[in-house]
This record gives sequence, C-alpha cells and structure tokens, in this order.
Amino acid sequence: MKNQRCKGMRDLLPRDMAGFRHVEDTFRACCLKCGYQEVRTPTLEYLHLFTAVGTLTPSMLSKVYSFLDWDGWSGERVVLRPDNTIPVARLYIDNMSEYKRARLFYVSNSFIFEETGKKDRERWQCGAESIGGTKLPADAEIISLAREVLHRLGLDTVTLQLSHAGLVKALIKELKLRPSEEAKVTSRILEGDWQALTEVKSARNELDRFLGPLLNLKGKSGGFLQNVKALSREASSSFKSSLDDFIETTTLLDGLKCSYEIDITAIRTFEYYTGICFRFMLNGEKLGGGGRYDNLMSLMSGNDTTACGFALYVDPLLKLLRWENEAKPGILIRGKQTTPEAVEACFGLAQALRNAEQTVLVDFGEREPCDYRWAISISQEDLPGFTVTDCREKREWNAASPGEVLSIVRG
Repeated sequence: MKNQRCKGMRDLLPRDMAGFRHVEDTFRACCLKCGYQEVRTPTLEYLHLFTAVGTLTPSMLSKVYSFLDWDGWSGERVVLRPDNTIPVARLYIDNMSEYKRARLFYVSNSFIFEETGKKDRERWQCGAESIGGTKLPADAEIISLAREVLHRLGLDTVTLQLSHAGLVKALIKELKLRPSEEAKVTSRILEGDWQALTEVKSARNELDRFLGPLLNLKGKSGGFLQNVKALSREASSSFKSSLDDFIETTTLLDGLKCSYEIDITAIRTFEYYTGICFRFMLNGEKLGGGGRYDNLMSLMSGNDTTACGFALYVDPLLKLLRWENEAKPGILIRGKQTTPEAVEACFGLAQALRNAEQTVLVDFGEREPCDYRWAISISQEDLPGFTVTDCREKREWNAASPGEVLSIVRG
C-alpha cells in the first residue's frame, strides 16, 4: 500500500521551509518593531466558542473539523480552529483583560474542510490584532503594519482594497426585508454573491440613487465616498454613520499617502466585522485581509472593547516569492575514514567552528563540496592536521589546528 498524505494537506520541504521562515521572520521583525507581542493559542478550541455568539456563518461551521473530547463519562465537542482571530480574542479575555490596550501577533494554522481535497485544508497565517485604543489611529496602524510586511517581502505592487462591514450591514437594513429574506441575502453576500443585492434592488427603486453607485464604486480616494454621501441624504442614521466612518478612514489614509482602491464588494465572511474591512490583492490572488471587530469581545462575554486586526496568508506568499536552493552550510567537513580517531577529529573541529558562529556540515560519504565555500578534509593519516580548500577560489592550505582552520576561513 502506498503511503499518502491526507487530502488538502501539504508537506513543506526544506526549500519551502526556507521560504516559510523568511516570511515568518520578516513578519515577526516588523511586529516587534511596532511594539506588538507574540502569542499562541491551542490548536483545539471548544465548538461553542464559535457557535454561541454566531461568529461564524452556518456555511463556515459546516466545514469545521469537530469531534468529541471524551473523558469517559461525558464529552465536549471541540474543533480544530477554523479561524485565528476568535481564539486570540478568547486569549485576551481569559488572560489579559486587565490591560486596556494590547497589541498581539501570531503565526498559526487553521483548518477548513474543502470537499474536493484539491485546495488547502490547513492554512497558515501571520496575523496581528490591535485591541483597545482609538479606532481611527488603530485602523491606520494595522493597515500600515501589513503593508510594511509586504514591502519587506518585496511585494510593492499589491493593491489594498477597502470596504466597510457596517456600511454593508446598514445597506441590507435599508432594503427593509422580512427577517427570512434578510437572512438569505446576508448569507449570499457572505459567500461572495453580491448579485443578491442587485436582484433585491430592482424592486426597491427608491434606493437606486445610491445603491447602484455604491456597489459599482471603484474609487481611489475618499472623494468618491463623498459623492455617495450626497446621494444618500434620506438614508438611515446607521448608514450615514458607517459612511462617515469610512470617509474618515480614507481621509486619514490619503494623508498618510497610502494608496488604496474602494470596492464595497471586496469583502466576504464579514460576520464579526463592524467597521473598515480590507484585503490585499496581487494578480487576482488574495494575500491577506482584515478589519475592525468592535463587538466581538462583548459577544464572547468580555468587556466592550474596540479591536481590529489582519492576517497574511503564507501559502500564496510562498508562491509569489522567488527562492534559490535552500540555504547550505558554508563549511563542509569531509571525513575520509570512520575510525574513532577520525570521527572524533571531525566532530571536534566542527564544534570549534560552530562555537565561532560558523555553519558546518560533517559528512563521511561522497558529498561533493561544490555547494560549499569551504571544504575541510580529515584523514587518519594526516591527523592532527587538516586540508582546507577554498572551493570558490580553488586554493588549498594545510592547517595544524582548529584555530588555524578558523583563521583561514575568516580570511
């Protein structure tokens, strides 16, 4: 029987892991420089964490990996976390709620069942959450942090697309649908089917003045939203408030010289978002996204706390980044025999070089030194001496001690 990995799961080979660590290290460095602290949540969470407050759609919940955590008498249903923001919010409520301001980041995986098995069921994210603080500056900070990470990864042509969950929810309320109709429209929009609003719009002519322009809006400054505001004077106070909030955010981003594209239809799965939402796109690929979720903490039995965050998706980032072969040690020590004396000499020299911050591989086979800058040969006959070869310059030295080897390698 041939061994196979599970459908939708992926092996990361050394070359993949070199890229993964580069993304992770770049992200971590940017977060630490901005005063964020790293956290990690369990892979398993109770199912009710996601269901009790309706933080995930029925469609999303149907795709979670869930099972009973059985203790012999009774069991609690648990899930492999399908989302990272909700567990971080729980972590904050359980452990850090006395802090009115928290800046947290994580590198975590999440799990979503995908029927065909052709798409990833395990997804890695680099995410940051800004909890507490004033809304407008926090929104700008979280967007700026995400853009800085992408810049450090060499992805400067990414498009930032903006939407607003509060505005979308208020827009749905403007339609004055029956509860069952509203639920259906909301569900379709959460799945990315914005045609649902267009279909309802045709029977609601009084909304055409601003509904059409809003859905078709692809503006690149807050001025485009001002045009929508001028057309929506008779809209509800909730709609106007959300629109004003959206305008304030875009005005600040304009002042920060942060380019963006307004696209109301750019968001999906906004069930726990309340304000600005955004995503990063490149060549039709979504690299990450986030938004404001001011009600989530209170829904989870915490205090009424403002919060916003983002996540960058590691897998699509790895596809975009160009990698050479995985990093190789700079020094190869080649043992020509495997006698106790020769092996002891090889490992002794390797340890001395590693103590001097050199990266060393010891090999007793036939590994070719072409991938290494330095090759050091050790044979029983030459002990305690070493033959040092500069593979780049094609030069060779004889050294009598590890200290002499180190001097040659350091130049």
